[in-house]
Formats: sequence, C-alpha cells, structure tokens
Amino acid sequence: MSDSGLETVELETGPRPQASVIWLHGLGADGHDFEPIVPQLAAAGIANVRFVFPHAPLRPVTINGGMPMRAWYDIVSFDAGPPRDQEGITASRLAVESLIRREEQRGCSSQNIILAGFSQGGAMALYTGLRLDRPLAGIMGLSTYLLMTSSTEAERSGGNSATPLFLAHGTFDQVVPMVGGQRAAELLGHLGHQVEWHEYPMMHAVCPEEVGHIAAWLKERLGL
Repeated sequence: MSDSGLETVELETGPRPQASVIWLHGLGADGHDFEPIVPQLAAAGIANVRFVFPHAPLRPVTINGGMPMRAWYDIVSFDAGPPRDQEGITASRLAVESLIRREEQRGCSSQNIILAGFSQGGAMALYTGLRLDRPLAGIMGLSTYLLMTSSTEAERSGGNSATPLFLAHGTFDQVVPMVGGQRAAELLGHLGHQVEWHEYPMMHAVCPEEVGHIAAWLKERLGL
C-alpha cells in the first residue's frame, strides 16, 4: 500500500521505467480492470513505462442501494446532474496527488507522468490534474465527464494550463452519454486547453482503434 492509502497494481514495460501512467478505474471496478491494455500498449512501442492502477476505496454508493463498492466518490443519481459528494472527491484527489508524489520520488518528474482514467476514474483524473500545481505530461479521460464544471475555471492551476488532454467516448454509451464528454471537451477547449477529442462507434468500453490512438498519444507525450 502506498502513502496515499491506496493499494495499487503495477506493471512495467521495461526494466528501467523512465515515465509513469497512473490510471484510475471506473465505478465498481478495481485496479485490475485495465491490466490487459498494458501488453497491447507495450506491443505498440510503449517501452520503459510504469503503469500504476490504484484500487479506489470501498464506500457506500447511493445508486447501488447504499451497498459498498469501489468508488472514487458517491453518486446519488445518474440523472441528478453533477455528483455532490465534494468530501469524497476531495479525499480521492489528495490520494491521487500522493500517488503522483510517489512516482516523483521514484525518479519520474511530473512532466514524465500521465494521469489517466476511465468513466468515474476519468472524471477524477481531469479533476485532479487540472488542479495540480506542477505540469504533467498529459491527462487522459476515457468515456467520462467533467466534475464541478462551475468551479473548473476558478480552481484550475496554471501548472497544467498547457498540458495536452486526450478525451475519447463511445457514440452508443448509455452509462455516461457522449454529450458529457463533448461538453467537457468544449468547455476545456474554450478555457484554452489543448484537447484531442476522439469518438468511436461503441458503448461504455474501450475499442482496438481507441487503443491505437492512446498508444500514439502516449508516444508523443512521453517522447517514446
């Protein structure tokens, strides 16, 4: 377990990692969820990179009838607009920032760290990365949305104002409708962020074409 209090799953694509990707899973999944993507990315040339997949804490989730599941914050309703669990969001942000510090202590500067996530994990990646006080190599949000949109402009840090963002979504997503991702891309672009947007004919998932685009973006961002 790291100092963040989060247990992590870690895979490396080479003996001496020069960069790190911290990848946050979606609601109800865990850190093993995206393990299978690492060999695919390694085969595409993503070498000497450490992938860190943390497990979100177990917490009661309202839309799950209050039963505990792994979640970065509580969600009251899929139809109630932005989640109101500011306490949970803040706690997860601090935990993710601790993971970033740990990667820095292991020899990766912040500019060699990618913060990524899928669905709820993507929302946390955007929320945390945009507020971080030092530049990351990039921020990636897959099939996701923007948390606390009304406060994004005021709370975002100049440290990542120029950090490239990769946002992607499935056109048939019924869990997180694509309009959420589109609105995030539009708002962040309006605020001056460099946003690369992709959409695919899929549901709430990741497809092979998307993996190829992710690999190309990671290569560019990490100089591989």
